[in-house]
Amino acid sequence: MLADDPLGAQRESPDDLTPYLDALKRLDADPNQRLVVAERAGRVVGTLQLTFVPGLSRKGATRSIIEAVRVHADERGSGLGTRFIEWAIEESRAHGCQLVQLTSDVTRKDAHRFYERLGFTPSHVGFKLAL
Repeated sequence: MLADDPLGAQRESPDDLTPYLDALKRLDADPNQRLVVAERAGRVVGTLQLTFVPGLSRKGATRSIIEAVRVHADERGSGLGTRFIEWAIEESRAHGCQLVQLTSDVTRKDAHRFYERLGFTPSHVGFKLAL
């Protein structure tokens, strides 16, 4: 699913699972990470990564970051994405987070509408530097 769209197809390489398996080991070892996988009838239909980040700003608030939200094309419109995000928000509250944030590529207009419908606001401009 990571490679199942024009952006992912450019940056993912599902032919070699080694880096993904290494990343899973690192995620599993980090108590500030949650990786959620949705299955239906034994088939993976969605993923979400939730990261807890302690910080100094906002009076030492912990925030969470939602990443790698993917819903299989066959499942879009089923409510799975909404359930994923609602779960991440509740998990963030339970973890004492003061803020939930995420980024979305500027070209993903449907995703922006989805996140705004769930209460997120496009409040910042994000920057990246490839290393």
